Amino acid sequence: MSQRPDVRPRRIAVLSVHTSPLAQPGTGDAGGMNVYVLQTARQLAARGTEVEIFTRATSSHLPPVQQAAPGVLVRNVVAGPFEGLDKYDLPTQLCPFAAEVLREEARQQPGYYDLIHSHYWLSGQVGWLAKERWRVPLVHTAHTLAAVKNAALAAGDLPEPKTREIGEKQVIEQSDRLVANTADEAAQLVDLYAAAPGRIDIVPPGADLTRYSPGAKAAARAELGLPVHEKIVAFVGRIQPLKAPDVLVAAAAEVLRRDPGALRVLIVGGPSGTGLERPDALIELARALGIADSVTFLPPQPPDRLVQVYRAADLVAVPSYNESFGLVAIEAQASGTPVLAADVGGLGTAVRDGESGLLVPGHRIPDWADALTYLFADPERLRRMGRRAEAHAANFSWAHTADGLLASYSAAIDSYRVDHDLSRALGERVSLERALGEGGQARSRALWRRRTGVRQ
Repeated sequence: MSQRPDVRPRRIAVLSVHTSPLAQPGTGDAGGMNVYVLQTARQLAARGTEVEIFTRATSSHLPPVQQAAPGVLVRNVVAGPFEGLDKYDLPTQLCPFAAEVLREEARQQPGYYDLIHSHYWLSGQVGWLAKERWRVPLVHTAHTLAAVKNAALAAGDLPEPKTREIGEKQVIEQSDRLVANTADEAAQLVDLYAAAPGRIDIVPPGADLTRYSPGAKAAARAELGLPVHEKIVAFVGRIQPLKAPDVLVAAAAEVLRRDPGALRVLIVGGPSGTGLERPDALIELARALGIADSVTFLPPQPPDRLVQVYRAADLVAVPSYNESFGLVAIEAQASGTPVLAADVGGLGTAVRDGESGLLVPGHRIPDWADALTYLFADPERLRRMGRRAEAHAANFSWAHTADGLLASYSAAIDSYRVDHDLSRALGERVSLERALGEGGQARSRALWRRRTGVRQ
């Protein structure tokens, strides 16, 4: 990856079509991507790169522009109805969204944005159009991939449509650089989407290490109204089949059948995606399994309260069927709490198996029940894992992520300039040959080789 200070962007356009970085994670389509976009924008702005984030307005009460932090603007673009659209409906609104993005740039002086960074394939489609109009490079982060999700569908979940896979392939082909969270994701981009390995930069996400840190467990439980002396395993995230909170509840029921009173399950989040079809399904499952009294539900929590959730828990579970990384796992570990996670996607990077937590191969309920029993059987082992978890999480910060992004941006701008210069030189050569006629072509080609070093 090329790192040249002279090509660091002054101002970038960040596209986040389907969800605002200012939305509360854990509800609707808001999740780790929201956190990623906002936190990296803040870090980039602190390093001197201004960031303007374009997202779809979901309320008529939202102002056209909001300042999220010094040097970070969020532009709420009106595209379609304010409510009642999920990400599956949004392809119909890409045209009006793109039109507003292009209009905003047209109000500025030429060269206003140095680069576009799109998040998720919907944003990539808009970024592809904007890069052609603005003549700037496009950097794309997929966050999730349809082909990967469809290969490991949860029971009752719907496969991603073929149109999404086609759209993803188009964006991947047209992007100047691709940012992958892990080496595993980079391999998926190559193997499933034929991405060029040389255009992929691996930049792990992070956590706000100033916010997520160890703290008093008793005080955290008192603030959240949780029992002081029970063993607690927490799930934090959107309640939908992909995130598999039902696997945790079912495994906890098995543990409680073996040992009544052995643990309490804390579910923090709201229905999302296909989970909206049955918003009370998890409550009904706990009741059907006879453990309703041992499961506590809390709505999505703002960051100041979320850290108390992590501190209050003895263990945080991430049983997802797919995660490109798993920010919850890093935030929990930074708070001194070990993680029990499915061995899928980026969770193998986010969790150090046997050290900062445990990875479970697959989603068999008996395996998850055995893992819970094993971890809760030895409180001292859990405490050791908690200390190692904090040390492991220290390797992942948003500052490190921003540094990696800036290096990717510089490489994108650098290669884009080279390609643009070659294209312009080729155009000049063609014009010269036309002016000189057939007899002047040899001279033209000699000039071309001397100028570009390319034999053609």
